[in-house]
Amino acid sequence: QVLLHVLFEHAAGYALFAVREVEEIGLLLPQVEESVLTLGKFHNMVKLVAFSPFRSAQSALENMNAVSEGVLHEDLRLLLDTALPPKRKKVVLGVGDAKMGAAVLEELGVQCQTGGVVAELMRGIRLHFPALVRGLTAQSAAKAQLGLGHSYSRAKVKFNVHRVDNMIIQSISLLDQLDKDINTFSMRVREWYGYHFPELIKIVPENSMYCRVAKFIGNCRELSEESLEGLEEIVMDSAKAQAILEASRSSMGMDISPLDLINIESFSRRVISLSEYRKGLQEYLRSKMSQVAPSLSALIGEVVGARLISHAGSLTNLAKYPASTVQILGAEKALFRALKTRGNTPKYGLIFHSTFIGRAAAKNKGRISRYLANKCTIASRIDCFSEVPTSVFGDKLREQVEERLAFYETGEPPRKNLEVMKEAVVEANEVVAEVKRRQEKKEKKRKKREKRRLEALAAAAEEGVENSVMETEVRGEWG
Repeated sequence: QVLLHVLFEHAAGYALFAVREVEEIGLLLPQVEESVLTLGKFHNMVKLVAFSPFRSAQSALENMNAVSEGVLHEDLRLLLDTALPPKRKKVVLGVGDAKMGAAVLEELGVQCQTGGVVAELMRGIRLHFPALVRGLTAQSAAKAQLGLGHSYSRAKVKFNVHRVDNMIIQSISLLDQLDKDINTFSMRVREWYGYHFPELIKIVPENSMYCRVAKFIGNCRELSEESLEGLEEIVMDSAKAQAILEASRSSMGMDISPLDLINIESFSRRVISLSEYRKGLQEYLRSKMSQVAPSLSALIGEVVGARLISHAGSLTNLAKYPASTVQILGAEKALFRALKTRGNTPKYGLIFHSTFIGRAAAKNKGRISRYLANKCTIASRIDCFSEVPTSVFGDKLREQVEERLAFYETGEPPRKNLEVMKEAVVEANEVVAEVKRRQEKKEKKRKKREKRRLEALAAAAEEGVENSVMETEVRGEWG
């Protein structure tokens, strides 16, 4: 006979159920499927052996984290040790997660099973759980689930505010969208204002500057020598400003009404404000990348690094990828098309936008992209798993890529990776020590300020007590 027990993890606590004895566990499946929806029949099949409620919400959260990571918590170990039969050879424990089953087998030596009949039994237990555990109501079970769900989600969200890469993913997506929108809107301004002053497009080809100039000029028939200084400030070139002035005098454009001009100026102002916002967003992205992934930023640049993180989904996902995946990240369509047609696979994806591949000769582009992807993988892993991220490793890895480029061009042998990494480790240790020293100083100052504030509050409270005592005495004398 096989003794099948089922471990059920609930927000209220751990429950251990014994299933009626059978010769083969597989024979139970049709019986369980038949009785799972009816409480009476299901109750005849399973029996509660032990229930270990969580002591507090904090304890429930700790156990939840342990279960999600496949680790045997001390509370669960205690329950299984005391509730399972002493003869463990015939005992089979049904668990919901294979990782948890491996942990139980390793630490307690109990055989575990997942899927099949165990999954059906768990479905029935989940459905009838409040009725199977004495003293637990459906309402209290729902409250426990809701509270634990909220605290678990909150703990995951608040993992580390300063190392959050979600902001980088959103920023780079917004930056790409802004580039498209600014380009579209600028083309609209060019077409609109081009009816009035068509010669300006050839003199000022840059989108943002064109919008500024169009807003400044307004009606080109009214442009005079007095406006030359203002034009020079915008285009930052006196010859170009003079060319605009001369073109406005002999322009072939049609006349424009004041109402049309107001609309063009208003739209140009919007495009200019979008361009200004884009500059601010790029600075924000640069600062976030220096906090979250300084080595990757130093190696490949903030924008390309942010695109890699965004495409991977997170910095942790990027750190898990091998170099071969990072190399073609962003070129998935080309890769699958090449595999389908048995053509040449792509040599690079998003990392093509880095300066290194553009500088390499045509025959070396594939080799340098492979080398660069290797270094990007190292940089992302350093950023993801180091306690105090620094740009030291990124700078050293960038030097290595530069040396490799020089080797392809001139044949000059680069330094060994071991030597470079030894230098980087020494420098990084110095930087980390300096950062920790600063943090300690800040913490001491904060504690001093807090101490002064508490002393001031205590002094104020004592003064208030003394004043109230004096008032009481004076009233007593007058009374």
